[in-house]
Amino acid sequence: MSSPAPEEDSLASLEDRIRRTVELVTTLRTERDEAVAELETARKTAVSATAEAQKLRQEIDELRGERKQVRTRIEKLLGQMDLLSGS
Repeated sequence: MSSPAPEEDSLASLEDRIRRTVELVTTLRTERDEAVAELETARKTAVSATAEAQKLRQEIDELRGERKQVRTRIEKLLGQMDLLSGS
């Protein structure tokens, strides 16, 4: 009757290793799912940031154009003032 004990120990050890493996696989799957969700969030954030950057670039270009127009108008007005003060 002493021979079944080592087999039971072997079986218990195998059961324990299988249980730990199942727990590890479950944990890894959960971590993978969380990482995939985090990646998707990061991608959406990147798309949003890219769109915002494009919008801001366009706004900067428009403001530069307006600044150029204002500068031209001011230079024209200053030129007219010079003509008035020169006479």
